Amino acid sequence: MSDIAFFFEDITSFETNQDFIKNQLQQLIIEEEKEPGDISVIFCSDEYLLEMNKKHLQHDYYTDIITFNYVDDLLISGDLFISADRIKDNAVKFGVAFLEELYRVIFHGVLHLIGYNDKTEAEQKVMRQKENYYLAKVDFRRLEE
Repeated sequence: MSDIAFFFEDITSFETNQDFIKNQLQQLIIEEEKEPGDISVIFCSDEYLLEMNKKHLQHDYYTDIITFNYVDDLLISGDLFISADRIKDNAVKFGVAFLEELYRVIFHGVLHLIGYNDKTEAEQKVMRQKENYYLAKVDFRRLEE
């Protein structure tokens, strides 16, 4: 039995339709011919994620997500640490709604767990196509009502 759980680490919680996100992630994983496992989505601040980036990856810069992969063959499991501050800033920067950017980053993390990378330009192109494909399945207008 898989479980997708949401946590707020060092920030005030905000409204998310957790059941809807869980359903979207399970569908994404199944469509990619994998099995949903245990996934934790942990929302935090820029500073919290910066410290994790330094400690675990030796990177001294802000990022929107750090993904810890616990995948076992086809069973997709992991921890997604997501900076709510980066989501807010990037939503403004890219001219999209907060919710859309939030979903993009969550999908991005799960796509990493599935095996997609974004180190090269070619990989980034495929990753962006996958993100856009799964985002197109979400009716954001309905979610914001």
